Order: sequence, then C-alpha cells, then structure tokens
Amino acid sequence: MNADLNKQTMIDEINRMRIEKDAVIVAHTYQIGEVQDIADLVGDSFALAKFCAAQEKSMIVFCGVDFMAESAKILAPDKTVLLPERQAGCPMAQMVNAEGLRKLKAKHPDAMVVTYINSSAEVKAESDVIVTSSNAVKVVRALNAKKIIFAPDKNLGAYVAKQIPEVEVILWDGFCPTHHRIKPDEVAKVKEVHPDALLLIHPECTPEVLQYADFVGSTKEIIEYATKSDHKKFIIGTEMGVLHPLMRDNPDKTFYLMAPGLVCPNMKKTTLESVLRCLQTGYYEMNVPEDVAAKARKALDRMLELSK
Repeated sequence: MNADLNKQTMIDEINRMRIEKDAVIVAHTYQIGEVQDIADLVGDSFALAKFCAAQEKSMIVFCGVDFMAESAKILAPDKTVLLPERQAGCPMAQMVNAEGLRKLKAKHPDAMVVTYINSSAEVKAESDVIVTSSNAVKVVRALNAKKIIFAPDKNLGAYVAKQIPEVEVILWDGFCPTHHRIKPDEVAKVKEVHPDALLLIHPECTPEVLQYADFVGSTKEIIEYATKSDHKKFIIGTEMGVLHPLMRDNPDKTFYLMAPGLVCPNMKKTTLESVLRCLQTGYYEMNVPEDVAAKARKALDRMLELSK
C-alpha cells in the first residue's frame, strides 16, 4: 500500500470512528499539518479551552500536550478526554510545582497568583486565576491587583508587567525552551536578510527578542494579524506549526521562520496513527482528582469570565 493511500485510509477510519465514538478532535496550532487538517478545531490554548468548556460531544481527543488535555478534562469533567501521545509533555509546565508555588505564596501573602495555562492541575489549584498568552494582559488588568505572582513563564510575565507597569509582578523562573533559546543576534540577522518583512513574535520569547517585533501576540493573534494585514511578507517568531495555516490560507503571502530552532518536539509527537490508535483503544484517558479539579476549575472559570 503506498503512503498516500495508507494516509487516506487512516483519515477515513478516524472520520468513521469520531462519529461512532461521538468524539470531537481538537488540535493546537503547533501540531503537524496533517493532524491540524483532521481536527474539528485548531487554535491556541485559549480558543481550545473555551471550545472544550462548551463541548456537547461525549469524547474530546486533544492533539496537544498533557496540560492542555488535563485542562480540557477540568473544564469538561463529564467528558472522556483522550491524549493521543502520553509522552507529549511541556517542559515549561514541569518547571513549577504546587509545593514551590505554595512557598512563594507564603512569602508574598498580599499577592494574587496568576498562572499561565502551561501548568499542571495541581499548580492551577494553587492559583487565583489562569491566563493564556492571548488574554494575559486583559485578565491581569481586570484583576485590579497591586501585586501578583506570575508563574511559570518569566518571559510572558515580563511582557505583562511592561504593559501594566502599575502592577508589581513577581516572576517565577520558568520559560518555554523553544522560544527562550532564540537569541537577539539571530533576530537581527533575519531582519537584515528580509528588511521588507514584518516581524510577528510570541511573548514567550525573551524581552531582548521582543524589542525587535512589529507585533507581539499569541499564535491565534499572529495568524489573524498576518491574514488581515495588507503586507505581503512576514517573519514568524513562534513554533513552526503556525506556518501550516498561514501558508494554506494566505497563498499570496510569504512567510519566513524567525529561527530554525522554533520547533517543539513534544507538539510534534502526535501523528495520524496515534490519533487513530487512541480512538480505537481509549488510550490515554486524562483523569484529575476531583479535589484538585474543583480548585483548578475555579481558576480556569475566572479566566473565562474575565476574558469576556
């Protein structure tokens, strides 16, 4: 059987089984192109969280990393939530734990805890509110807090602090290895090579890199900006998976990746084979202890409320 036929056979079986299992398939924009193409919704963490919270299907297949599927289970506790690749984790999420966050809270009892969605359920349960890269500034502004602890991404936290200077921000020392490794000299070099291109960067990059940006935003915001813009050339400063919808939906525009290192290996683990396997076997099903889920859900619900 040739590769194209085998691929189509898998897609046909996925489509058959999603009906049989009453399943919806969601995918983050960092997933490989063929996984994005079979999803019912492709989006950033905020869009997927809202979608899962309102989902009517009985099963959610979450093509992403573990904290995303875990958040979907917290927001839709009556649904079966499957993660196709059990080993698809998030290094940033692993940089913070509940015990460490409790200790930091004890040092700053007057601070509200704002936690990036890239975190475990246990960490979310220790938080006052959850944020994503697309709503962090809006949510923190809506809190009207004088002092916050921002975990775990110090780069996104620094970006929020710059936008809202009246708030004291205590940064957890975490980061996304994919975005954080990009150096300012790499960015300066690519801008020299493509001087007529606009540079669109994700706020998980360092402040030193963000200073070169023509636009800073989440994956969804970057896609929307490039799509709506009259400009024809763009340098994309986030994980390379974003290039798939950008190139597909904007054939008249040219896109360059800001640096060759913008690849998340964990996001690339999910394949058509693993999506099909999880529909066939029910592996891997996400479950969160209810005492943890209840506290985490409160912080996630607050995010959804403040983001309206």
